[in-house]
Amino acid sequence: MQVKSGMTGDLALLLLLAVLWGASYTFIKIGVETIPPVTFIAARTLIAGGILLAILRWRGIAMPRDAATWRRFAFQACMNSVVPFTLIASAERSVDAGLATILNSTSPIFTFLLTALITRHEPVTMRKLFGVGAGIVGICLVVGTQALGGLGHQFWAQLSIVVATVSYAGAAIFGRGFRGLDPMLPAAGSMLCGAVMLVPASLVWDQPWTLAPSGASILALLGLSVFSTALAFVVYFRLIQTLGSVGTTSQAYLRVPIGVGLGAIFLGESLAPIAWLGMAFVVAGVAAMTIPARGRMVAR
Repeated sequence: MQVKSGMTGDLALLLLLAVLWGASYTFIKIGVETIPPVTFIAARTLIAGGILLAILRWRGIAMPRDAATWRRFAFQACMNSVVPFTLIASAERSVDAGLATILNSTSPIFTFLLTALITRHEPVTMRKLFGVGAGIVGICLVVGTQALGGLGHQFWAQLSIVVATVSYAGAAIFGRGFRGLDPMLPAAGSMLCGAVMLVPASLVWDQPWTLAPSGASILALLGLSVFSTALAFVVYFRLIQTLGSVGTTSQAYLRVPIGVGLGAIFLGESLAPIAWLGMAFVVAGVAAMTIPARGRMVAR
């Protein structure tokens, strides 16, 4: 009975995580309307990093003091926050939140491709090959035929989201090197390093004291930082301990319809028919990549 209730709780947390990360694209879309992307992401990493640091202090866990670990945190920050956060925020000035959700949800597919081609520790199966193929077809359908000719006015913004997704995949692979540390330490450390990189850039380029952000953008920034970043990381690392990495990454296909739905409800967005078809391919591809096979689930 306890096992069943524990699994129910974990599934509820998995759904919560999908909602938190699915909502991030709507928060970003609203935030960058009146806050430049670099300043918006600098504030996001600073607020979220501060919250995660406070949680670590509350748990009695000290941050590492050696320079080597902080250099790894800085590299992880580039791969997991500075580059992808900024690219997505910049892209969402012209790309709908729903499309950003679909394109960015393919990170498990790119993670598999990078591990298969570079580290080669990921077994290649027909199921995973199907997932890769379906995901790539889905991306092409979502981006649209104009991308093939390079003529679409949103092409470069959409390509930026795909590049951000590849960056997330690289961060997932590099993040495996943090084994032995409490999982929240790399999250807090990389966020703080990201803030150290982005805050000076914001001060130089955007001069935030001259900005006049709307109340909606400020609330979106707070929602993104507190809920879709700090709280999401707390839930994520809790699920890593109970569901494992494979089970936790299954939220990637859950957040697609959630992110698209939130964009439709709060932003009045609508997808073209071809984009709906692309979303179906992406969901099928990510599901094939992340849902454990029946035998593995039974063995677990």
